Amino acid sequence: MPTLGTQNISTSYPQLLKTFGTSGLPSAGAVEVITDGDNTSSALSIGIDAVQSTGSFTVSSNSRLLGPVTFGSSLTASTGTATIGTLSASTATISTATISTATIPLQLGAVTFGSSVTASTGTATIGTLSASTATISTATIPLQLGAVTFGSSITASTGTATIGTLSVTSETATNSTISNRITSGTYRIGATGPSITQASYGTATLSAVTLGTMTSASSASTGTFAMSGLVAGDTVIGQTNIAFTGSYPAASFSVAASDVCRYTIFNPTTTISTITSGTISALALRTTA
Repeated sequence: MPTLGTQNISTSYPQLLKTFGTSGLPSAGAVEVITDGDNTSSALSIGIDAVQSTGSFTVSSNSRLLGPVTFGSSLTASTGTATIGTLSASTATISTATISTATIPLQLGAVTFGSSVTASTGTATIGTLSASTATISTATIPLQLGAVTFGSSITASTGTATIGTLSVTSETATNSTISNRITSGTYRIGATGPSITQASYGTATLSAVTLGTMTSASSASTGTFAMSGLVAGDTVIGQTNIAFTGSYPAASFSVAASDVCRYTIFNPTTTISTITSGTISALALRTTA
């Protein structure tokens, strides 16, 4: 390029771009600011081996970076999709992250987690999990089709825990509430004892009129009362609080029909004119060998 002679760049060539210094491009490792003819500095600085921008750097089309890339304080993908081939990070700290949709590849090797693993929504599926200590606030556990081995304890804090067939070698119950009927499950008594499949319970109040037939020796009073769940073949045992002067009556119980228990109260020896009212209670057990 020919020299400009005695003409001033600022007055004759205001649109000419030049370096800020007087010696052209600087030596290796340095950059010079590009200015226009009247020395207005731009955001761009260049050197023989570097380019630098102090303002925003925008690429309208695709940009390909062939060498190592160093990011400053942040990396932001404002819109669209940011695709990274292979990312190697020695240390990564994420203060806050919001991921709307993420596909996590299969982990084929061992994975070590730090203080916590959180799945806020959706379903987290784990093949085999070994945990020395686990605290679960809310969990939906799928059906277990195979054998399940528990450690030192099983706790159901709220709701209802339903177990099909439970085999227990040793059991300690600190606090339990059982309804009037055991409606499911099999409970074996001892190592070789019978198995109880159902229990039913019922009570009845007997008035002096009902017991009027028992005023003489060798007399009896019979009747029935409701016992929900009772069926033919159940074993029924019971008791009564009726007492005579000098002796006690004998009572027997049997199945009259489904849900109906029959009682017979026998006066063996005493002859009296009046018998006070009383109550009877009975328990029916259904067992298998």
